Order: sequence, then C-alpha cells, then structure tokens
Amino acid sequence: MSEPVNRTERSAARGAPTVVVAGGGTAGHIEPALALADAVKRLRPDASVVALGTERGLESRLVPARGYPLELIPPVPMPRKPTADLLRLPLRVRDSVRRTRQVLDRVGADVVVGFGGYVALPAYLAARGRVPIVVHEANKHAGLANKVGARFARRVAVAVPGTTLPGAEVVGIPLRSSITGLDRPGLRAEARAHFGLDPDAPTLLVFGGSQGARSLNVAVSGAAKELADAGIGVLHAHGPKNTLAVQEFPGRPAYVPVSYLERMDLAYAAADMVLCRSGAMTVAEVSAVGLPAVFVPLPHGNGEQALNAQPAVDAGAALLVDDAELTPAGVAELVVPLVTDADRVGKMSAAAVGLGHREADEVLARMVLEAAGT
Repeated sequence: MSEPVNRTERSAARGAPTVVVAGGGTAGHIEPALALADAVKRLRPDASVVALGTERGLESRLVPARGYPLELIPPVPMPRKPTADLLRLPLRVRDSVRRTRQVLDRVGADVVVGFGGYVALPAYLAARGRVPIVVHEANKHAGLANKVGARFARRVAVAVPGTTLPGAEVVGIPLRSSITGLDRPGLRAEARAHFGLDPDAPTLLVFGGSQGARSLNVAVSGAAKELADAGIGVLHAHGPKNTLAVQEFPGRPAYVPVSYLERMDLAYAAADMVLCRSGAMTVAEVSAVGLPAVFVPLPHGNGEQALNAQPAVDAGAALLVDDAELTPAGVAELVVPLVTDADRVGKMSAAAVGLGHREADEVLARMVLEAAGT
C-alpha cells in the first residue's frame, strides 16, 4: 500500500484547501454540512468544498442546488434487526470505504468533516490515518458513526453540553446565513405573497421534517375548520410522499398545503408560530429566527427530540406536546388560542432570541481550516 500523502505540506504549497463534507440522508445531516460549506467559502473563497452522498438521499437534490459538487458513494445503512443484511455488512462497509478513499484521493482532500449518518461512517474509515477528520454531533447522544469517527478525529465539535464524545467542544449547530440573518418583519409581506397567505392574519407554520409527519398532518388538517373560524392562516408542508386534502372556507384565511418548503427563510418569515417535530436542526433554526413553537417530538427512538426541545421550553419560547396528544381536538384546544394570543406570542418570540449559537458555522469553519493546515 502506498504511503499516505502529506496533506499539510501539499495544502501549504498549493494554498487552497479542499474540504470534504459527509452528511447525507436527511436534512438534519445535510443542512449543517452545507452551512459549514458556505462558511468555509466566506472565510476562504479559494477553498474547494466537495460533498459526499448517495443516490437515494436528499443530498442528491439539495447539494447541487446549493452549488457544490456531489460525489456519490455506496450507502452503509445499519440494520436495526438481525437479518441477512447484517451478515453482508462487513463486505458493504469495505466496498464503500474503498470507493470513498478513491474519491478523497481524486479530489485531493485536506480534511474530512462528518455530521453523522450512513455517509459519515465510510468517510471516517476511509480518511483514518490519511486525512485529518473533524466530527460534528448535533445531538446529546451521539450516533454510531460519530462515536467511531470521534476516536481518531483531529477535532470533535458538538451542539450541546453533556455529549460523551472524547474531546468534545461545544460550538452549536451550523445554520445558513439566510436563517441567522433573517429579518422576519421585513420579509413578512413578501413571504406571505410568495405562498398565497393572508397578509394580515395570524399564521401557523406546520412541518414534520423533510419527509413530513403523518400524525401532524392528520391532526392539523383535521382542525382546519377551527383554525379558519379563528381567523388563522396555515402554511403546511406535508412531505413529498404524502398528500393532504384540506377543505376550503371562503372568506377565511387560506390554508396552504405544500409538499416541501424550498424557501425555509420565507416560511419562517411568513409565520407567527410553528408546530413541528423537534429534531436538533429544526430547534436550532426555529430558535435562531425567534419563532414561538409547539414542538411534537417523534414518538419513537431514544427520546432525543424531547431533549432537543427542552431548552426552548425552559426559556418560555416553546411548548412540548406528546405525539399521542396531538389530535384535531388538541390542536383546536391548545394551538388555536395560542396563535391568536398576540401578547403571548410576542413574549415567546422574545424568549427565543438568544437561544443557541448563531456563529456556529464560522466557528466550525475555522476549526476545519485549522485541521486542514491552512
């Protein structure tokens, strides 16, 4: 096997670093990776940023749309149960690592930055001993990929205190500048016109992550009459694999269903309150723009989403509702009075300001460039 290239010497001689980001599958992995990419380019316009991903992930659409090259590698999903896939896993990992190593060599990677998930694991294993690694973990409880990557990473960045990864440095979650610098009042009229919403009505934004959430869809659409009777407009992203038929009420504020929100900045600007899941990325964005929230954590998993939402709840910026309690009646009894209470909405919005780390993208970018030797 050939000796690893001295990346630091080569980068210093060339001057322009190549950063490879590995965060595919869901928006919760992809968006922080792209926010970091944007920050790297702001700090070092001469830098090259390349994303790793798979054909089936959202990155196949989101990454090219943001102007970054995407290199495809075989995914290595971890089976949840003992199946034939588990027996084939070592071979799949070896193949994916081999293909990933070829990509790193071809693009001349100076540093690999992983955000967890099935794209990050082969990236960490391919880079080990050859290219410096930086790990970013968004949740308090790290996933398998980041637990592996952190063992031989140059730097480990985390979003919240209390993560057990070795050498963890709390930086927050990298967010797009279009979110951290969002002028909600200034964009409100444009945003509502963009989505066809009532320009003056109190407005509820509903979404369940990049794929939607069936329970949120059923509960909120089932309360469409109560929302309309209260004079509330709704912008509801139901997910690209779901459909949503909502009864129209002439003369009342519009209930606007969309499959996916391409312009989250405008969606946030159009809203007075949001009802959504509480993934780490979602909580960070909602808090950054100062939106009051009703968070409905996923009803399965390790309870991570409830932990994500708790700081906003403790600050008075959000409410936490169990998925089982979110019914059409629950929306009518809890959400409708809340959205129409302008005084409480204002206090919750003020409480959200200051939560999180608004400079996380550039803090992480500096860590990455330092690891790359530039």
